[in-house]
Amino acid sequence: MENIERLPEKAFSNGDVYIGSFQGALPHGKGKYTWSDGTAYEGDWEDGKMTGKGQIIWVSGAQYEGDFAGDYLHGFGTFTGSDGSIYRGLWRMNIVHGFGKKQYCNSDIYEGTWKEGVHEGNGRYSWNCGNMYIGCWKGGKMSGRGVMKWANGDLYDGLWLNGLRHGYGIYRFADGGYYFGTWSNGLKDGKGLFYPAGSKHPYLKKWCSSRNSENDEKNLLPEEKPQRSIVKRSLSEKISAGGILKSSSRISHRGVSFRETWSRSDSSREFLCNDSSCALSHAYGGSQNLSQDNDASVYEREYMQGVLIKEKIRSHAEIPRKQKEHKAFHADEVKKSSCYNIFDGHWSQYLRLNLQLGIRYTVGKITPVPVREVRSSDFGERARIRMYFPRKGSQFTPPHDSIDFYWKDYCPMVFRNLREMFKLDAADYMMSICGDDGLRELSSQGKSGSLFFLSHDDRFVIKTLKKSELKVLLRMLPKYYSHVGEHENTLITKFFGLHRIKLRAGRKVRFVVMGNMFFTELRIHRRYDLKGSTQGRTTDQDKVDQNTTLKDLDLAYEFHMDKLLRESLFKQILLDCKFLESQQIIDYSLLVGLHFRAPERFKSLQPPDPANTQENLPSHNVGEHLQGEFQIPPNGLRLVTHEPSSVSTAPGPHIRGKTLKAYSIGDMEVDVLLPGTARLRVQLGVNMPAQAQHKLPANAQQDSAEVELFEVYDVVLYMGIIDILQEYNVKKKLEHAYKSMKFDPLSISVCEPHMYAKRFSEFLEKVFPVVP
Repeated sequence: MENIERLPEKAFSNGDVYIGSFQGALPHGKGKYTWSDGTAYEGDWEDGKMTGKGQIIWVSGAQYEGDFAGDYLHGFGTFTGSDGSIYRGLWRMNIVHGFGKKQYCNSDIYEGTWKEGVHEGNGRYSWNCGNMYIGCWKGGKMSGRGVMKWANGDLYDGLWLNGLRHGYGIYRFADGGYYFGTWSNGLKDGKGLFYPAGSKHPYLKKWCSSRNSENDEKNLLPEEKPQRSIVKRSLSEKISAGGILKSSSRISHRGVSFRETWSRSDSSREFLCNDSSCALSHAYGGSQNLSQDNDASVYEREYMQGVLIKEKIRSHAEIPRKQKEHKAFHADEVKKSSCYNIFDGHWSQYLRLNLQLGIRYTVGKITPVPVREVRSSDFGERARIRMYFPRKGSQFTPPHDSIDFYWKDYCPMVFRNLREMFKLDAADYMMSICGDDGLRELSSQGKSGSLFFLSHDDRFVIKTLKKSELKVLLRMLPKYYSHVGEHENTLITKFFGLHRIKLRAGRKVRFVVMGNMFFTELRIHRRYDLKGSTQGRTTDQDKVDQNTTLKDLDLAYEFHMDKLLRESLFKQILLDCKFLESQQIIDYSLLVGLHFRAPERFKSLQPPDPANTQENLPSHNVGEHLQGEFQIPPNGLRLVTHEPSSVSTAPGPHIRGKTLKAYSIGDMEVDVLLPGTARLRVQLGVNMPAQAQHKLPANAQQDSAEVELFEVYDVVLYMGIIDILQEYNVKKKLEHAYKSMKFDPLSISVCEPHMYAKRFSEFLEKVFPVVP
């Protein structure tokens, strides 16, 4: 930089001084500007603004040297804070944005990508205590896939959310033991496998080697993959413009175009493509130490909020090869249902797109119609909306990437009123199903060969129907409409739409949109489908995973509820069964979801210490407090008087009806309070608190290797009556007669409607017994 002392000098009335080149009356070229408080900038100017290369030094001692544009720190530069921290990397309009490296005043180091001043994307954070995290960040916290390695040798590779382990992951202990399982908010939650130190199972060898090869590719930016260079994106602490720039008329906040200026070769940018695989390879001892040993024991464990509740010892040879939770259907499974072959290998993509196009059209057409009472004609044959969707589009339909199809919407005014009755906003309904995120296919077929899809936000389930099921629903729809209108607490499945797609070749797919009963704020740990029959009502334990829906004979609990809550439940169950019996419906079941709370025995160990919670820790100390598990599990649940202003009211298609009253707090409307989680409104079938009393199933023998550590759990129940479209027709009568010759008539699922309803309600009375 040329000597500016010999250039013209101009003093301002406010005490500021500029020495340098001018263009007219504005600084232009090289120059030095000193503010009255002592802050000084020396460098390039353009039309009165700091633009180009320069250095600014604040009175506090902080300084920045690098690129400027339009009075902004913009481009590549180095910022040294008054506390001794150093950031070297990209900036955008006074905020760190892009790839950069920061060394904090306590010697912590973050190296990776930033977005608007915080870590966002992929990056590496090294704590001064020796802990290190490599992986994804979001909003300044560890979120997504990442690897945390502690100074003592422990290592976790898996999913994160808001700085805590959340989702599936693998934890390797310093002594060589491994735990494969799931976490919720930093705590083990659900089923998993523990391999003690010394285990040499070949799966561990496969896992370690696959991680090494995957990370080399997955952690590269698109433009840098050919060079196998660095990270995709990352995150860090936000540095506000007010904190680094002097508030002055000379430092404006007008925007300028951003030009990527980082063209430097920096060896530090190579960290992730090399270290992510190295961290795994070294931390896991390399694949050379993993050999086959099928005689060693493995522990099948189940946790609830960090508390071990069940353990079963098995050998490696006994562990089944379970299917992936989200695997695609195999070719031999495809043949089971006619729906699979409709679209010549692209059925799933086309079907989902057709659903979205049709529902968007229907909701858009019916919503502007003035609200009115449903008439008898709204249930008739003429109450249909029909439309042809050619691929190239038409006067009424947009062009699309699917194939030509015909759309039919059944009883649109009826379902429009049902959606309003269930408190669903038309715009929210359409965005949930027809938004850009699309629909997700569920991983398994129904017993009848039906296909299932979930909306992207999990609020709605879409199921394909047989022609016979469609006819049953249309026949019972007037009575169904009246029943759900009269009984707002009904447990019966909530229907929101009934549609059909017909291809030009004549093939037809019918489907119904329903509410997802398990769209909840709390995690569902276990699911049961209860009919009250015993023949064939058990599940192969080797096929059970986190999402398996268990059956009647698998139920190992009875649930003790508040007296008034139980009375409300059975009053509605009897009303719903009476309705289904009047419609000659059988084969329905009560779907029950359980959210377990930490067992009571652990609640009195010691009081919660706010200093141990993630939210109260400064970000640079996070790595020191994530090792192993939190020592204090969340407390259980308790009933409190209902307070609408403080209760969580997250919207959901299952939320409808009055707040229930509880006998235990003086016949008052109640909320359930879950310390550390939420305060939830108690409704029929939603957020219902109970105690699960463990009991041995009548048909099962306890495995001597399996240990149940607790007898009583606090649980929150979610339930509803599903599968209500099976009519007791001639085919079912013949099935009942045939099976009655082989089995006890009371044990088989199929029986006449009155007997089915009676058996169903009597069985549930045993599941939810009266508490003395």
